[in-house]
Amino acid sequence: MSRPATGVRRGPAGPPVPLVAVAHGSRDPRAAATVEELLEAVRRARPDLPVRSAYLDHAPVTLAGALSGLAEAAVLPLLLTEAYHSRVDIPGALAEVTARRPRLRVHRGSTLGPHPLLTAALERRLAEAGVAAGDPETAVVLVSAGSSDPRANATVARIARLWARRGWWSATAAYASAAAPAPEEEVRRLLAAGAPRVAVAPYLLAPGLFADRVRTSTLAAGACAVADVLGAAPEVAAVLLERYEQAVQGMRAPAATA
Repeated sequence: MSRPATGVRRGPAGPPVPLVAVAHGSRDPRAAATVEELLEAVRRARPDLPVRSAYLDHAPVTLAGALSGLAEAAVLPLLLTEAYHSRVDIPGALAEVTARRPRLRVHRGSTLGPHPLLTAALERRLAEAGVAAGDPETAVVLVSAGSSDPRANATVARIARLWARRGWWSATAAYASAAAPAPEEEVRRLLAAGAPRVAVAPYLLAPGLFADRVRTSTLAAGACAVADVLGAAPEVAAVLLERYEQAVQGMRAPAATA
């Protein structure tokens, strides 16, 4: 299991390079509240590190606003897979900012996932829902938001395959949108295939429409438990700090595969 970074990278003058975390944003106020809770956990872990939040849509502050007044920043996507928002939206927003502020120095970081600590966070959330990690009598469905980018969906499927090695009856992927199978379809398929129990693990950072829909539909399909979203789990905060260290060191280290 990868270990979180142990120090804070400092700029040329000594102070730490500020961390600007960019979330997608949602009309559901619970999403922004969860992001801010996560960033509070980061601040507690690194009290001398300036931390700001930004949102691509639906919530203040914009990325340009979060970068205001900074000469240098590490910009980190609060996203679980590499897809359209990380490949297009965030670079586009940064390009607009740096076109107006050519002296701004930006260290762009990697998405949170995949990472072994996120798998640990998934197991934490399942345990909170009463499901023991690696229970051979439980099939687990890993549910992501889904993407029009097949590479992102393939990443989630690979995480599930690796997670199956923990001893579950099975571990498979499903998608809340844009790809198949749908979460409730996968629950029904597994029960029909003989799984004694099926638990659902949302691979989602924050609550909102997708999380609510996944919970309702999979419980109706026969799931025994649905875990909470990853949210401000300590493992997620540790991954964010690790991505920060990689970004400010100028290292595009390959993401872990589980």
